[in-house]
Amino acid sequence: MTNSNIDVYGADWCGDCKRAKEALNRFGAAFTWHDIETEEGAADRAVEISGQKHIPVVLYSDGAFQVEPSATDIQSKLKELGLIAE
Repeated sequence: MTNSNIDVYGADWCGDCKRAKEALNRFGAAFTWHDIETEEGAADRAVEISGQKHIPVVLYSDGAFQVEPSATDIQSKLKELGLIAE
C-alpha cells in the first residue's frame, strides 16, 4: 500500500496509542508515528491539530483528525478515504 499520509501523534506508554497503531496495522494503513515524548514539536503539533492534550491524535490525508479513536472509528475513516474495501 502506498503511504496514505496518516500521522499518528502519541506516546509509547499510552494504551490508546498502542491500540490505534495496532488497528492501523491490522487494516494495512501506512502511517507515520510521532512520539510526543521524543520528537521535538510533536506534542505541540498534536495540540495544534486537536485543540486538546488527549492522545493519540490521528491526522488523515484529508485534514480530518480523530482523538482517542476506537478501531471501529479508524476503520470507518479508512473506508471513507477509500484506503480499505467496504
